[in-house]
Amino acid sequence: MSTASRRRAYAGPILFSYGFRPFFLGGAIWASITAPLWVWSYLAGDGWLTREWHIHEMLFGALAAIVAGFLTTAVPNWTGRMPVIGAPLAGLFGLWVAGRVVMLAPGLSSVITGVIDSAFLVVFAAVVWREVLAGRNWRNAPVCLLVSLMALGNVVFHLRPAFWDTDIAWRVGIAAIALLIALIGGRIVPSFTNNWLKAQGQAPTARPESRFDHLVLLATAGALAAWLVAPASVLAGSAMSAVGVLNLVRLARWGGWRTLKEPLVWILHVGYGWLALALGLLGLGVLSTVVPPTLGVHALTVGAVGVMTLAVMTRASRGHTGRALAADRSVQLIYLLINLAAVLRVAAAAGSLNPVLLSASVIAWSLAFGLFAFTHIPMLTRPRPMVAGQA
Repeated sequence: MSTASRRRAYAGPILFSYGFRPFFLGGAIWASITAPLWVWSYLAGDGWLTREWHIHEMLFGALAAIVAGFLTTAVPNWTGRMPVIGAPLAGLFGLWVAGRVVMLAPGLSSVITGVIDSAFLVVFAAVVWREVLAGRNWRNAPVCLLVSLMALGNVVFHLRPAFWDTDIAWRVGIAAIALLIALIGGRIVPSFTNNWLKAQGQAPTARPESRFDHLVLLATAGALAAWLVAPASVLAGSAMSAVGVLNLVRLARWGGWRTLKEPLVWILHVGYGWLALALGLLGLGVLSTVVPPTLGVHALTVGAVGVMTLAVMTRASRGHTGRALAADRSVQLIYLLINLAAVLRVAAAAGSLNPVLLSASVIAWSLAFGLFAFTHIPMLTRPRPMVAGQA
């Protein structure tokens, strides 16, 4: 039985018929809640939610759910194997929810919290490895490695008081997600762009995954490795600055300006553009005293991650539920809000963490993810619409 046939034969709750359904919805809701919770605690000065909690829940909470939603949907298409649906998917989602609960629960020991919270990414990485290896889908082994790196970063977060400095865990998580965007974004951005251009009767742009793309990916991985190990070194700063430029050249080759008529396509280019900018700013933050180090971090986490995840979530939700691949007004507003959040957060980081800019950024971020959750609940929780003439 094919992957598509297995999906059609599924007769359980609709929410667990595809991985993107529970994880996109849960990740969006959590992303819209955690940011204002932390800013409220930060501005109130009550210490209820720490900076470490905020970073963890953005990287290993909300973002991990969205990555899981994408990969549990995409991997079966890559491998042709049985999709993770029904009870296994519900169990995986339950592990993620349990992690969010213990990260908020007061009074639990650090060991219990660490074990429960780490379980989701560890199990998820094992599932991805199993499917890719069993399907002999060697091309996507790097994806497995990056998911494993995220899982390792989360484990390090919980072990950090005893063995490592506070920041190593989030650097591991950021490095993994930056490479995931470079790797998967480098496939889907030119592919979706070419598909749209062909539908418009136009010639395609540069083909994806050329030798140049492979060199950029290798250079980006090397630069991030240097930044991970020695974030304040001249080598890391120079390498990150260089790969920022290389990724910008890579993006330019995809011809995003030719897709301005369709927001569902050009937003992918904007998201990748944030990645190139963030890598460059991270490098300049090391080499120059003028550029604050946090500038690149927030260009990556709010800009590249925020924009690219919402771009993928809106497109995948429509494509896999039988909707037209076109951005309506609510989706366009989501794109506007998340880019506004990124600009405001970078501006706040450029100064002395201006509370007005910080609050405005968080409001825009929460509205973007909250609007996604609100407008996409019907398509994520209801059956795929029947097309005309379908039995």
